[in-house]
Amino acid sequence: MANARRTALVTGASRGIGRAIALGLATRGYDVAINDTARQATVLEGVAKEIEALGARALPVHADVSSRSDVAAMVAEVEVAFGHIDAVVNNAGILIAGTVEALDEAHWDSVMDVNAKGTFLVVQAVLPGMRKRRYGRIVNIASIGGKHGAPEQAHYSASKAAVMGFTRVLAQEVGVDGITANCVCPGIILTDMGRVNLDDPTVRKTWHDKTALRRIGEPEDVVGTVAFFASDDSAFVTGQSLNVDGGIVLS
Repeated sequence: MANARRTALVTGASRGIGRAIALGLATRGYDVAINDTARQATVLEGVAKEIEALGARALPVHADVSSRSDVAAMVAEVEVAFGHIDAVVNNAGILIAGTVEALDEAHWDSVMDVNAKGTFLVVQAVLPGMRKRRYGRIVNIASIGGKHGAPEQAHYSASKAAVMGFTRVLAQEVGVDGITANCVCPGIILTDMGRVNLDDPTVRKTWHDKTALRRIGEPEDVVGTVAFFASDDSAFVTGQSLNVDGGIVLS
């Protein structure tokens, strides 16, 4: 083992929730590999410097998570650099809004490819190493949209529902090897992607008023739950989908 510290791989980590998770894990003693596509290279390097300023190692890795070859190369690079991957956070996701009737087939495919297939491909790539060490924490970022949905987000909701179903089965298959798998379901979070729901002041107020805590979430609000699932504090928790939404979906 090249490194005694805990290690994590966070996909889609150049901004928003992914960036917040990467920094949050760094403050909790993890060395963090941070992923995004090559076009986000400059921004990703900035996040790496923020992680290093916290005293942790950072490894920027470029990959399109919907590409099997990209994912295989990414995981191999992280395992060589860090020696192992203790936790993976599948955060990479996209949203291209559109009504069901008008939705372009290519948009459906791209959202499903990144959000659902990307999660599957990354998990499949990290499992051999986790099984060998008989330890792993898999945290998949789903959404309350995968439970209830919203207009113009049928494909996004379908992709996140797929992630939750996948995680429930995954947990049953890998538990015997000391690996847990759980979902975090953010609510309305103020990110670049989240602004799809929030640009209109009336829409923003509606979500504000629907939330029991009467505020829109920040990326940092998601970090604690992810860190819990990535740690040994959750060693007897698996196959769960936990809402982190300030009290919109009360289940």
